[in-house]
This record gives sequence, structure tokens and C-alpha cells, in this order.
Amino acid sequence: MSFDLDTAWRVHDQVSVRPERFGALLYHFGTRRLSFLKDPTLLRVLQGLADFDTARDACVAAGVADAEVPRYRAALGTLATSRMICERTPA
Repeated sequence: MSFDLDTAWRVHDQVSVRPERFGALLYHFGTRRLSFLKDPTLLRVLQGLADFDTARDACVAAGVADAEVPRYRAALGTLATSRMICERTPA
């Protein structure tokens, strides 16, 4: 799956996000899958997804540099594949 940064995304309704010193723990109550985020910036991106029209905008707001965008696109793609995040209709 190619993750589209120019689409609106959000944390799935069945996912709990628990910030930790190292990043965060994500638990999906539907799939019972646990994910570890080891990057505080990625946590800021996730926390901002619902506030911005696109994932790219959430990345910019979280301070992701242009050179780092491919790495964050890949990480978000993995979270989308595991259903931790899902597409949403822009506000």
C-alpha cells in the first residue's frame, strides 16, 4: 500500500494512544494489536492528524523536515496497514 500524505487521516476509533517517555503505545481493541512508537515526533504527527486536512500538513505542524518525509510516510503507511489509523472525510 502506498500511503497518501495528501489525504485526511485519523487515529482509528478503536485505538488507544498512550504517550510514553520513548514515544507511545498504541493498542487496537478490535484487532488486539499492540504497536510501539519509538519516535516522539511520530506521536505528534498522530496527535495532529485529526486537526489537519492532510497527513502532510500534520507532518509539517509536527516539525518533520522535508528530508524526513519519506520515513514518516513509511511509518504512517505501516500504521494504516495495521488499521491503527484510517482515512477520514476532511472537515
